[in-house]
Amino acid sequence: MEVNDRKGKVEMGSGLFPDWSEMTRECLLDIFSRLSQEQRWIGPMLVSKSWMSACYDPSLNTTFDLEDRFLSYPESINWWTPEFEDKVDSFLQTVVDRSEGGLTEIRVRHCTDRSLSYAAERCPKLEVLWIKSCPNVTDASMMNIASNCRNLKELDISYSYGISHESLTMLGRNCQNLKTLKRNQYPRLNPHMPTVIAPLDYLARFPRYGNAEAEIIARHMPQLKHLEIRYSTLTAQGLASVCESCQDLEYMDLYGCISLGSEQITACTSSLIRLREINKPHFNFPMAILRMSIPGNPRDQ
Repeated sequence: MEVNDRKGKVEMGSGLFPDWSEMTRECLLDIFSRLSQEQRWIGPMLVSKSWMSACYDPSLNTTFDLEDRFLSYPESINWWTPEFEDKVDSFLQTVVDRSEGGLTEIRVRHCTDRSLSYAAERCPKLEVLWIKSCPNVTDASMMNIASNCRNLKELDISYSYGISHESLTMLGRNCQNLKTLKRNQYPRLNPHMPTVIAPLDYLARFPRYGNAEAEIIARHMPQLKHLEIRYSTLTAQGLASVCESCQDLEYMDLYGCISLGSEQITACTSSLIRLREINKPHFNFPMAILRMSIPGNPRDQ
């Protein structure tokens, strides 16, 4: 049996336990800070108004991280729909409001310009931005990020093909503290191609200006320590520019960069004395040929 006494205790069997509903806000914040954002959403926020209010505290909303959530589910083509993007946008905007401008980390997928510009205009302290697989994030919102979030240290724009080299230029000029850049692309056809869940027309839009982006990185981001450009179309010329300028590089991922040869990579990276790890392309893949039917072609009849 449970009986509330006058001292704020609850008697359960032979022991006494604190009445959690009477805990101070400071205690609640300390406890809730040990929970993940998702754990707070599905637990404490549903207990009482005081607990919900504590969960809204700006100190508990400095990070918006859905990456583990995405990784815990099989990828779905439904993630690429406007309806799903609307939900992600709404979620991000809610956390931006709760942070009261104190948001420092965003890790999300499938958001759009709408929520990202909303965050850029209200969260100047942003340091980490992961927006992988965001087809409707474009240069428009990235220019806002570059203008308003100059403390940015880590940027992941992998598989977000609406972001062009123009954004890279602005980010490099304005965000002088940027140390990590991830600009990975989906693979093109090869025998080891992993399963990719994405619209076919979107996969066909992959950035083809590998050398141009490499030149921008070399010119405007010499302070980089971590660079990932999987499946980039850059050649030895572009890689040489990056290696000549970015002398602080400690990690480089060139996996899938099929325009680079092993000897070229060795020659270009030989000057990077701080380089600890490099992920090179695989050079022994057999040639794969895909024959596709062309509508109206008599040979395909």
